[in-house]
Amino acid sequence: MTDESAVEAMPAAVIERRDDIDRLVAVTWQGAGAGHGIGHNCWLVAVDGSECSLRAVSMAARLTALDADTEVDVLFVQPWLVKEAAETDFARRGWAATAKARQLLDAAAVRWRVHVVMGEAAAQIIAMTKMPGTRGVVVGSHGMTVAQALLLGSVAYSVAHQVTVPVMIVR
Repeated sequence: MTDESAVEAMPAAVIERRDDIDRLVAVTWQGAGAGHGIGHNCWLVAVDGSECSLRAVSMAARLTALDADTEVDVLFVQPWLVKEAAETDFARRGWAATAKARQLLDAAAVRWRVHVVMGEAAAQIIAMTKMPGTRGVVVGSHGMTVAQALLLGSVAYSVAHQVTVPVMIVR
């Protein structure tokens, strides 16, 4: 499925959240067979469209194979958009950006939910780990050197040092 056909097939969201200016800031979709709601015995996997994030999705799928009652919550964080762009592009961008992750999970027969939120990546991942039932977080690492991580910042590093659930960093 191409990103374009994934957007065309975008289902209605099961949850939408708006901020104080009525801007769409979060959308959740649910795959076939997924539990209702967030945080039902799940692994959280952060995706950004990169190959390392897809390796994290594959690892999360393998982790769910260890427990049939486990699901995967896929999280894509979109940098802040103005209200008009949020209304027209936010959901479509997130749906398209998670297409390959959803395909991997469907191929592995893993139940999933996709969450697309606006904000800063590390902060949003950390916030999602606080949902009840979150077993842990799986995040890909771009393999930055220590110097690069210090200069540019590392989402994986920030998450690993600020959450209370287990963290698996996949390279």
